[in-house]
Amino acid sequence: MRSTPQRNGAELTGCADRDIEDGLLAWLLRGSVVRACGAQRAAWGWQAFGALIAVWLVARPARAMHLADGILPATSCAVWSLLALVWVAIAFRRFDRARLQDAQLGPLVAMVGAAVFAISCMPVPVPWVGTCSHPCGTGLAAILLGPMSTVLLSAVALLLQALFLAHGGITTLGADIVSMGVAGGLAGYCVFRGLRAFGIGLFAAAFVAGVLSDWATYATTALELAFGLADAASRGRLFSSMLVAFAPTQLPLGLLEGLLTAGALSWVDKRRPGLLARLRVTALGET
Repeated sequence: MRSTPQRNGAELTGCADRDIEDGLLAWLLRGSVVRACGAQRAAWGWQAFGALIAVWLVARPARAMHLADGILPATSCAVWSLLALVWVAIAFRRFDRARLQDAQLGPLVAMVGAAVFAISCMPVPVPWVGTCSHPCGTGLAAILLGPMSTVLLSAVALLLQALFLAHGGITTLGADIVSMGVAGGLAGYCVFRGLRAFGIGLFAAAFVAGVLSDWATYATTALELAFGLADAASRGRLFSSMLVAFAPTQLPLGLLEGLLTAGALSWVDKRRPGLLARLRVTALGET
């Protein structure tokens, strides 16, 4: 049998010391790595903070659209909000009843609402006013779904834009709904139905409806500003000034929206003529 080598106390103490030294060295190395990683993360944090500060310092003014908070006085905001609330409540009740009768109405309204949201997010700066013009898409929505559904879609689109895109305000949301949803939707719907009643073709009627729907929106916005910011003696002058200020951008934008409305409606008529007939935009087989 092999005998186990015997170690004296000094050798055992030396081995223990080496083990302690190795453990201490490993602990120091791990601590160094952890501190290095922490320092690197801290450096990244400071770099990110510095980048945010730099962006804030060099940030340019936003191209905001619609009427922002603080533009209209509180009394005007309250009046327009109350008026918009009545329209939205009636529109929601009608949509809720229609949804129960037609299961396909909900997805169609959602699709048109997404189009209104996207179309009305295209800003064109108006330097004279300090705001932006933009197409609205409410003329097309009113032709397809009617003016009441257009009010509801406009309210949702404007609320989302105010909350997440800083386009428009919360206190002026009612005024924006009245100008874009109520005035724009009613103008587009009535003009289209009137022209079609006189035998005007689908493309031409949709074009004129899209143009006048857009212009009606901005005429109403100018009226809201005139009633909110001027006294009775100077409202007419301020209203005219606002129309002149919007004209350089909104006149061509209105024509562009007319073409967009007519093109979209003609495309749907060629691809899905039965859809327009079901929505009572046209009679079956009519163009």
